[in-house]
Amino acid sequence: MRMMLALALALTASSALADEVGDAHKLASQGRDSYSNCLAGEYSRPEAKGMSVQDFAADIAIACPSEWQNFRVRLLDYLSLQFPSTDTGVHLTTVNHAIATAEKDVMTAFLRRKGATN
Repeated sequence: MRMMLALALALTASSALADEVGDAHKLASQGRDSYSNCLAGEYSRPEAKGMSVQDFAADIAIACPSEWQNFRVRLLDYLSLQFPSTDTGVHLTTVNHAIATAEKDVMTAFLRRKGATN
């Protein structure tokens, strides 16, 4: 009987953790989408078309601070839940890489558009 109770408790705890990880993944995905959409908004601004590459890169680096922070926190939360034994520094490296990738994507689009207009 104790074994059955222990198994039931373990399954309940496992299910709760899975739900928490799933929720954290959803929030991280929403944060990523929000940040990417905000960066796309910077790309779409009419004045962005006339910017130099350096000016646009500087603009992107400081754009969307609340979306950037939300994505950063949500992704770090998710990674910490999904991989609890991994060092936080590794998770921060992954988060920084994800942010850099989002910024690189918008810069790539900007450079393509610049190349098409020259």
